Amino acid sequence: MRFLLPLGIFGILVALLAIGLTMDPKKVPSPLIGKPAPEFTLPMLHNQARKFSPEDLRGEVWVLNVWASWCVSCRAEHKVITQLAETGLVKIVGLDYKDDPSDGRRWLDQFGNPYYLSAVDLDGRVGIDWGVYGVPETFIIDKQGQIRHKHIGPVDEQALQEEIVPLIKTLL
Repeated sequence: MRFLLPLGIFGILVALLAIGLTMDPKKVPSPLIGKPAPEFTLPMLHNQARKFSPEDLRGEVWVLNVWASWCVSCRAEHKVITQLAETGLVKIVGLDYKDDPSDGRRWLDQFGNPYYLSAVDLDGRVGIDWGVYGVPETFIIDKQGQIRHKHIGPVDEQALQEEIVPLIKTLL
């Protein structure tokens, strides 16, 4: 009888683990959806004497794309982010996450720069405030400065056409 309680607890833990393993980590809901985008002021990648804050784009729909030169998935996503930039729908702000600024600049020189601007989050604190789990991650911010969507992982063609562009168009 005294072995049934630990055995029952173990069974519950196994069941919870099994449920957790079936979940898609890209579908983790962000508690920031529908809330004001966290404020920050960071230096710009190409001119660190200048600063950027989300307040600078208040009144506009814009996209924050968290990336880094050391991120392999960011390379796969870069072509799709460039496609979005070429539509001219919105300004795309890059957040160079935990990256040496010279490496970030070199990476953009090599692969192309789709960003309206990139800010440097050298220590990753802004990423933490935004709930970034890893790079790449992409956020859509509305005219009121609220986060309306978070895409975890690389944006692919399907996500761009079925989620991101339609949402941006409804917010414009």
